[in-house]
Amino acid sequence: MKKLLLVLAMMPFFFSCSSKKKMAELQSRLTELQTSSDQAVSRAKSDLADCQSLTASLQGEIKKRDADLESRTAALKSIQEQLDYMKKTNTNLLDRLSDLSVINKSGAESIRKSLDALNEQGKYIKDLNSSIQKKDSVNLSLVMNLKRSLADINDEDVTVEVKKGVVYISISDKLMFASGSANVNSKAETVLAKVAKVVNDHKELDILVEGHTDAVPISTPEFKDNWDLSAKRATSVVRLLQSKFGVDPERMTAGGRGEFVPQSGNNSRAGRKQNRRTEIIVTPKLDQFFNLMAPPTSGN
Repeated sequence: MKKLLLVLAMMPFFFSCSSKKKMAELQSRLTELQTSSDQAVSRAKSDLADCQSLTASLQGEIKKRDADLESRTAALKSIQEQLDYMKKTNTNLLDRLSDLSVINKSGAESIRKSLDALNEQGKYIKDLNSSIQKKDSVNLSLVMNLKRSLADINDEDVTVEVKKGVVYISISDKLMFASGSANVNSKAETVLAKVAKVVNDHKELDILVEGHTDAVPISTPEFKDNWDLSAKRATSVVRLLQSKFGVDPERMTAGGRGEFVPQSGNNSRAGRKQNRRTEIIVTPKLDQFFNLMAPPTSGN
């Protein structure tokens, strides 16, 4: 009987211990879930910030392209108005001279040829503007695809922009090469792989790779001077784009610019750092460019 009473007396103690253990397990599980939730929210906020930054950059590029297009459209309209005025003036002159019978047949034919030339010139201007708009659209698409592909790369190491009507991809020296070396490192290969994937989707464009250095002289058994270093670095990039990432070598040109096209002054460490870079310039094919710029031939 005493044993039974002792067991009954101890039962609340056992139940209490069991409840506390379950409560501790539940509290631990709740803490884990809260930590996981906080981490997920943090990642989502970071992704949203990256997306907003990229969106703002693309919107700025689109705004700049729209302003450029509006300016060109206004210029085209002015030229077209001048052409219309000249055509009207020549037509009226031809009619008056014919009525007065003071112009011979060869003179009238010459004026008609002038009118035909003006008409062809107007068509050429329209075609040229259309081609320029098409090229601008390709450039904008290229920039958007490159920025999207390179979104995870530090902006200080890689920049993408349109200058003088072509797309420039500028990659910092510290990302591409070790000091005094022309061997492309593994971090740069990741960037070049992404660039190659985009340019391979635009086979109508050519690629010019330029090496740039700062003004600090170099003279080693491998490199005679900065001309030599910049040219060999550009060649290393072109060779890698061809051999590892499948870019057609007929589309590519490699060139060394030495220290002679700086982006900043060479009298400070920051300026020299900015000048040491590799630029991948995506351009229209030269034959297409010259065909675009060539004026129509006259009918003489």
